[in-house]
Amino acid sequence: MTSVLGVDVGTSVTKAVLFDEAGSEIASAARRSRLERLSGGRVEQDPDDVVASVGAVVREVVASAGRAPDALALTGQGDGLWLRDEDGRAVRPAISWMDARASDLVTRWLADGTIRRAYGYTGSGMFPGCHGPLLNWLQEYEPSALDRAAVAGYCVDAVAQRLTGRVCLDASDATLPFLDPRTRSYAPGALAACGVADQVRLLPQPAAPGTVLGLDATGAGLLGLPEGLPVVAGPYDLPACAIGSGVREPGDGLLILGTTLASQVLTDRVELDPAAEPAGMWLCTPVPGRWLRAMPAMVGTAALEWVLGLVGAGTDDVDGLLAASPPGARGVTALPFLSEAGERAPFVEPAAHGRLDGLSLATGPADVVRAVCEAVAYAARHCLETAGLTGTLALCGGGTRSVLWAQLIADVLGVPVRIPEAEQVGAAGVAAVARMSLGTDPGPGALPGHRTVDPRPAAGARYEAGYARYRDELAIVRARWGGPDFTVHHR
Repeated sequence: MTSVLGVDVGTSVTKAVLFDEAGSEIASAARRSRLERLSGGRVEQDPDDVVASVGAVVREVVASAGRAPDALALTGQGDGLWLRDEDGRAVRPAISWMDARASDLVTRWLADGTIRRAYGYTGSGMFPGCHGPLLNWLQEYEPSALDRAAVAGYCVDAVAQRLTGRVCLDASDATLPFLDPRTRSYAPGALAACGVADQVRLLPQPAAPGTVLGLDATGAGLLGLPEGLPVVAGPYDLPACAIGSGVREPGDGLLILGTTLASQVLTDRVELDPAAEPAGMWLCTPVPGRWLRAMPAMVGTAALEWVLGLVGAGTDDVDGLLAASPPGARGVTALPFLSEAGERAPFVEPAAHGRLDGLSLATGPADVVRAVCEAVAYAARHCLETAGLTGTLALCGGGTRSVLWAQLIADVLGVPVRIPEAEQVGAAGVAAVARMSLGTDPGPGALPGHRTVDPRPAAGARYEAGYARYRDELAIVRARWGGPDFTVHHR
């Protein structure tokens, strides 16, 4: 066995966990990085700030543990666009997966069939914050940035290049939107459909499973670790969380109740159905013949944080508020589509907007909070049904700190929910991948420690009716969003 320092470079927080030779957590640290929200729905990050956050948490963990790891494993946020030169330096700020600048373009592509054509090659949909529309947007509005770039990558490979001097792109990151997941190679038809065939020069070929890098002198100096220390880069956070939470058999799934509401189901086959709604993605995993059918909705805990701010409450108040309002929230209902970039799963709609309905003078803060929590649970069920959940379900992410929200989700889904004891399952998952890549661990053994939340039949009946109303209302508003009189307005 090998001690591994797992680093998860999230959208706004970078976390690091040192796992000993038995896989037990020794020490951890977290550091916020800056997320810049600009006009026009633009969301960007300074890659130097992100890399500095990695250096800070690694040094803090090593100092706390009093020992260096045998290997470093990197995971983090996916999608977005991280343009670099050949030395790994940013040619412009990184564009976040939350970015909405290409929303109008995606709306046109939905209408003219561009996204459906690309979907036929890859089985992955597109949304404003992914490579297809972003590369096309830059071709029109910032061509000089593409001219200066040598690599169009993602967060994890951008950090890895700064630490090792090598470009190493995990196939999971490369998935959206140009990769044929069956061959792990880019589909020329998907690039051509997006009008960015010439930019294939910027796309690194996905690395082979089991690829191991090494810290170079620059990376060693940044982290305070020995030069040559083994480094494994990827998979990114969605599949890393699936591995860390014990998703093992086809049909088993994971719901990440974090900033993103990410649903994914393990499968042993890829079915590219050209008639299906072009949304979601097929994520390659480190195991040959295994993929994750992912439906990552745009907003999870971000919706809860928004409504808590609206009523003047904090996260410590969630369980009390949920307890103060009955299932159904006294008639208050919500649609949880609060991202400025709209929605990306299980449907793509840049014009998607949130709603609160059924309000009256009798409505209290608890009812509004419960309505939003129920709506997020309904969105999760919609995603998991679309992804094909048939087996067990794990639940992780910051939202699991609320006991009653976790219970609500189990009730809405009607299945037992397994919540891993480890808080940083992404770091645990990529640490497990590092051990397999180094040949020091044959693979997963027993399921990680967890607690199980069972659904309550009495509540389930109420939520079944609520879910039906949610789907009916969604069908109505989707027709309106797609109409000629609906305009998307960005701050």
